[in-house]
Amino acid sequence: MLTHTPKKMPDTYFAHQSAIIDTGAQIGEGTKIWHFCHISTGAQIGSNCSLGQNVFVGGKTVIGNNVKIQNNVSVYDSVTLEDYVFCGPSMVFTNDPNPRTEYPKGRENFLHTIVKKGATIGANVTIVCGHTIGKYAFIGSGSVVTKDIPDYALVYGNPARIRGWVSDHGEKMTFKKNGIAPCPKCNKQYKLENDKVSLL
Repeated sequence: MLTHTPKKMPDTYFAHQSAIIDTGAQIGEGTKIWHFCHISTGAQIGSNCSLGQNVFVGGKTVIGNNVKIQNNVSVYDSVTLEDYVFCGPSMVFTNDPNPRTEYPKGRENFLHTIVKKGATIGANVTIVCGHTIGKYAFIGSGSVVTKDIPDYALVYGNPARIRGWVSDHGEKMTFKKNGIAPCPKCNKQYKLENDKVSLL
């Protein structure tokens, strides 16, 4: 039986021997890249990230620090993941709003998707390109995102709609009449005003 063991390449990050890492990819210290991943030339990946089995990272992709990408996720060109983003298993990014094989377009026409710090994207979510996912937003499994998602928003459905608000810890918050809510986990105070949540 053929078995694979993790190998260190180079000394600053770990990559499984089945991973393909093209020359020119930038990978930060402490990052782990597991079975059958492909990291393209020009990709920028920060420190202490974890890329699960069968992850693809495009050459014009920027991934911050402490990002966790679960199995079977492709992070295509023109996608930016800020620090502490979580991408659930088999979720999908896109970058072309109207693809046609008969009329291909250059990469300069791809739409940029930004996932801000601390956001969570659940399993099997689809992100339609050209949108921004706000910081610490939480997208429920199986959702389809077709527009920008505000900071701290809890969204789910097809299309994804705001169903509530969550704290930095991902805890659902209940706002009082004055628009203030504490995080149930740490008691940080948040304010809801004009359909936007901010940390006080």
